[in-house]
Amino acid sequence: MTLAQFTGLALAGIARLITGAQGHWKGCPPMAEQRIYFANHQSHFDWVLIWAALPGDLRAQTRPIAARDYWTSSPLKQWITSAVFNAIYVSRTRSTPDEDPLEPLVEALGQGDSLVIFPEGTRSNKGEPQAFKAGLFHLAEQFPQVKLIPTWIDNVQRVMPKGEVVPVPILCTVTFGAPMQLQPGEEKRAFLERTRAAVLALRPDGARP
Repeated sequence: MTLAQFTGLALAGIARLITGAQGHWKGCPPMAEQRIYFANHQSHFDWVLIWAALPGDLRAQTRPIAARDYWTSSPLKQWITSAVFNAIYVSRTRSTPDEDPLEPLVEALGQGDSLVIFPEGTRSNKGEPQAFKAGLFHLAEQFPQVKLIPTWIDNVQRVMPKGEVVPVPILCTVTFGAPMQLQPGEEKRAFLERTRAAVLALRPDGARP
């Protein structure tokens, strides 16, 4: 076992210890097929929790999206995200007008990887997701064969609130919903509203105002 593999197992264990990291597969079973898990985003801990909730055999093929500026700001962060999680770095701002922020995601999907993404594009502490950005729509257009799995992460904002660096032990759950796909002729706005509603519907207390 390599150091990266050992670290991954240790981090999964720590995540479960702190949060319980309970995965609830309500709309689909865990399967070794190519998927895009799209979830609400409240903490830097989000993708670690999803990764820990996945069965071990799915982790190797599932790559989280990590903000380049934050997760490469120190050698340790960069090693953990690259060597342990095999994360895909994305820039939150374009360095040039021609830069395509989806390019590394498209490349990973083209190689057969599964992804964990947060369509809001930034963290929110309002209790429900902000409007989804267009990236999920464009990926669904380019890779219609990839299953889209709505995912709700509950309570993680209390484990590591925005601005905090030390996690607090709180029971968390990750709920995976039924697979979705872009419908023929479906417009971008309608698709993004439908996928956001699918994430909201997975909340333990159901959809609420």
